[in-house]
Amino acid sequence: MPKDLHVAILIMAAGTSSRMKTIKQLLPWGDSTLMGNALNNARYSKATKVLTVLGAYQEEIQQATDFRHCETIYNPDWKMGLGNSIACGTKYLLGQDQVYGGIMVMLTDQPLIDDQYLNALIDNFSNSQHSIVATKYVDRVGVPAIFGKIHFKALMELNSDHGAREIIKTHPSDVMGIAADGKELDIDTLEEYERVKKSNQ
Repeated sequence: MPKDLHVAILIMAAGTSSRMKTIKQLLPWGDSTLMGNALNNARYSKATKVLTVLGAYQEEIQQATDFRHCETIYNPDWKMGLGNSIACGTKYLLGQDQVYGGIMVMLTDQPLIDDQYLNALIDNFSNSQHSIVATKYVDRVGVPAIFGKIHFKALMELNSDHGAREIIKTHPSDVMGIAADGKELDIDTLEEYERVKKSNQ
């Protein structure tokens, strides 16, 4: 029996990207930015709702990004780390009228993650008994990842810089890992950005 199909996507865009020495979310990508690219892919997916959590560069990102048909919230405690921003976004989502069967956490610095891959995660989540569907990496599974209702309380209690990693680690039997075939690559430095941009555009 398929689960409740309503999945919300939380795009995490609150950090300072300190290793970049620039606003990572606004680096050019295609005819947009890393932020715009993540937003468009989330928008074109089967997700019911897209919510972006902003923090460090809220004003700059809002001025440079078309957030039409998508909501944004500001996390005043963004300095507390990724986990705190996930908790902030989850609390906001669960305070709305819509009931969600799953919440997907995705980042802005994985530009190769496209709407087809997001839909693959949503489809696998909807049609399986697993309460977590996450992306396979060489030595672990991680985001983008969808967490079912049973994990919403844990998402709201996150308060570290580890994001949702701990929830995944403590519930290994609940996790289905999906191969992203290289799309899971994330960008942490300007050198990585230039290399990935060159080979994919």
